[in-house]
Formats: sequence, structure tokens, C-alpha cells
Amino acid sequence: MNRTGIGTETPAEEAELEAAYALIARSRRKASRWQAREMGAIGVVARIAGAMADRGEPSSRAAELPHREKGAEISSILRISPRTAQAMMGESLTVMEKFPATFAAFAAGRIHRGHVHKILDLGNDIPDAEARAKYEAAVLPVARRESPARTAHVARVEAERVHPRSFVERHDDAMACRGVRVIDLPDGMSELTAILPSAIAHAIDDRLGQMADSVIDARRAEVTGGAAAGVAFGFVDAHAPADTRSKGAVKADVFADIALQGAPMAHTGTTELGAIRGRVQVTVPVLTLMGRSDRPATLAGVGPIDAATARELAGAATGWDRILTDPITGGVLAVDRYTPSMELKRTLQVRDQHCRFPGCRQPVHRSDIDHTLDFALGGETREGNLAHLCRGHHTTKHATRWAVVQKPGGVLEWTSPSGRVYPDTPVSRVMFKPEDDWNGHLARAGAAPEVGGAAVGGAAVGAAAVGGADIGGAAEAIFAPGVDEGSPPF
Repeated sequence: MNRTGIGTETPAEEAELEAAYALIARSRRKASRWQAREMGAIGVVARIAGAMADRGEPSSRAAELPHREKGAEISSILRISPRTAQAMMGESLTVMEKFPATFAAFAAGRIHRGHVHKILDLGNDIPDAEARAKYEAAVLPVARRESPARTAHVARVEAERVHPRSFVERHDDAMACRGVRVIDLPDGMSELTAILPSAIAHAIDDRLGQMADSVIDARRAEVTGGAAAGVAFGFVDAHAPADTRSKGAVKADVFADIALQGAPMAHTGTTELGAIRGRVQVTVPVLTLMGRSDRPATLAGVGPIDAATARELAGAATGWDRILTDPITGGVLAVDRYTPSMELKRTLQVRDQHCRFPGCRQPVHRSDIDHTLDFALGGETREGNLAHLCRGHHTTKHATRWAVVQKPGGVLEWTSPSGRVYPDTPVSRVMFKPEDDWNGHLARAGAAPEVGGAAVGGAAVGAAAVGGADIGGAAEAIFAPGVDEGSPPF
């Protein structure tokens, strides 16, 4: 369907675009294959350097010298720094030895270097080979169809699932490292960095954003001669004709105002969680919520958080949702709430987690709920015709020739102006896999495992999303199998 105000390609331009898109796809696959070959060669050098170190004197200096020597050669060949070359040696050997399936997918051109980095970074702490193999088996199918950023989200969740050491133990160790530091920058500026539990950090950022929006809305209504917080700390000239600060600058000034002038009220309550007013969406396995398991919860758009924090948020919540998930696919079937007027909206929030355009990770609270088939054209307001789109991709859908249809299970099938199809699967289909310990818990309680917990039409209760405390294969068709693509185009 043509969009008003947008020109169309000529037949010659359509042919030229088709050739360009095909070349982009082939080039990316070829580039990945050749980058994998480079990684393999660097890995061989690293392996030989390690063998030389083992045969040398038993001292740290003697063991280091072969790596320095070989790294210097690689740095000279690639015209990079020796430090970068040595880092590449370590990374190459790690991928080849610890993540063989990832390396094989890279060598076949099914994923690219960005995917490899995410899979390595988030899975490198998994200590044993069997657990890493399970991690790769879960993450690689996602990497083949999603961007590195979306792959990272799934990889983070899967790494927690397979890690032999409990999330609670590792979170407790990480909590001991929380702190605040200042890094001085040029031009009289500094960067203030705080290491905090994820739920608190994202709630702080969201609250600052809400406050900044309020300040900006107020200045639109009445132009002032400078904002009070900015004047107080010298950020804004009191005689300036108008407050023209960006939202980011307002957030920084509000943060400084609160930090320098506000009292630490959180420390007078039960815990600091009671002071959170930002919006975060947390999904908690029902056994964790019941205290029968310490399986980590998931902070939407971020990753796992510890069970104790999730239960604390649930206790402070003004309400919470029960999610019914398909025991086979893990797809969200329904969400109920004691005040169900927002049920459909909450169902979509749980299902989508973020903007549903391929590769986009804008969270749902920054996205619009869009009718896949326009309401004006007869589209119904139901789960199977609604999805979250960020403002930019909402505009793309309605104002350009991109088209989308919604398939069963919430899968969006996007078609580009060139005719290529890009499916987008809800991340909840990956997150809400049935709990391995659910049937075991029922058996211990004397219930029949096949009931599936609090089942509705065969749907097991897979998790509970906490709200409150103001907590708010198609791509492969581009490449013809078995075709020799020749040498790289560079």
C-alpha cells in the first residue's frame, strides 16, 4: 500500500536495490566466514604460544614471554597494538575451545562477530563444558534470527539457568562490590558511577526521567529565566532568557539536586526498596514467589535479579499479575489481575517486553501499543492484533512501505519494501520455559504432576509478574545452500 507523500522507486531503481540488498547479505555472510578463519588462525598461534610456555621455565615471566612474542607478530601483521593482539589471542582460543558450536556457526556465516562477542561475554563465567553446551544450544537459535543486543538478553537469562552455582550466591558476592566512584573528565566535568542492584539502578533512572519530563512540561507552559536546580549549582545562568536544557541535562541536574539536598529517607524504612518510585517490570517464577525456590526473577529489558529482591518488590507492590504460560512452548496465554480493567495491556507488556520491530530493545513503557491491522481498517482490539512499537518504529510502520502481520503466538512477520521477510518472536517465548522443578514440587505436595500447577486449559502457571511500589528460519533463505560464494569481496 502506498503511503501519502512518499515517492516510489523506478523499475531500474528496484532492480538496483534488489542487487544491493543481495550483495549486503552475501557480503555479511562471507565476512563472517573470513573473520572466523582469522579467529581460527589466531587461535592456533595462541595455542602454540601456550604450549611453548608450558615447556619453558616455571615462572610467570617465562610463561608470559611466548604470548608477548607471538602477540607482537600478530600486531605487526594486522597493524594493531600488541595489547589488542594479545586480547584477540585469548578471545580466539576461548571461543574455539570453550564455545565450539558458536565458532562453527560463525565459520558457517550464520552469526556475525557481534553475536560471538555477546555469547562469549555472557557465557564465559560458566565453569563446565556440559553447562556451556546447554547454554550454546539455547542461545544460538536466537542469535541466528536476532540482533546481538536481543541475543544478549536471552544469553544473560540462559547463562543464569545453566550456571552450577546459584544466582543467590553470586548475587551476594556481587552485592559486596557495590559502591560509588568519580572519574574526572576534560573541561571541568566528571562522571559519577554507582554500582547498584539492577532493580534499584533502573528505577532511579526511570524516576529521574519522570521528574525531568515534569520539569520540561512546566517550562513549556511558562518560560522561566532559569531552573532552580541549575541556578543553585551554577549549571544554568539565572539571567538566561529561557531554560533550553535537554532532557539528559535536566535529569543530571535533578539528580544533583536530590543527592546534595535530599535526606536519605530510604534508610529509615525497612529497606531501600521501599523508597523506589520508578517503574520496573519484574517477572518472578511462582515457586520463587512462594519461597520454594531461589530461581532468579527477570527485570524486563535487563536480565535476572535475585529472588530476595523480587520477593521484596512483590511484598511492597500494590498489586501483581498471575501469568498463565503454555507448558510446551512457554508462550504467554493470559494474565489476570484483581483489578482487570488493564488486563489486556498487562498481557501485552508481559509478552512483548520491548518494541517488536526486529532488533529494537526499547522497553514497553517507552513504546506505544499498536494495532497490527489498523483499527480504522477493521482491526480488532485483541491480543492477536496488538503489539508494542517504539515511537520511531510505530512511525515506520504507518508512514513507510514496511508491512507487518501477526501470526499465532504473537510472532510478528515484518516485510520490507524490498519484499524480504523478518520474523520477530516474543522474548517471553524464550523466558517462560516451564520450570523443571514444578512437577517435582507438585509430586512432593501430593498433587498429580500432569495437572501442571494451577492449570487453566492445560496451561501451567509459569511465573508471576510483579507490579506496584509504582513498579510499573526465514533469514536463511537469502542464501542458497551449497552455492560456492567464492573469495570475499575485499
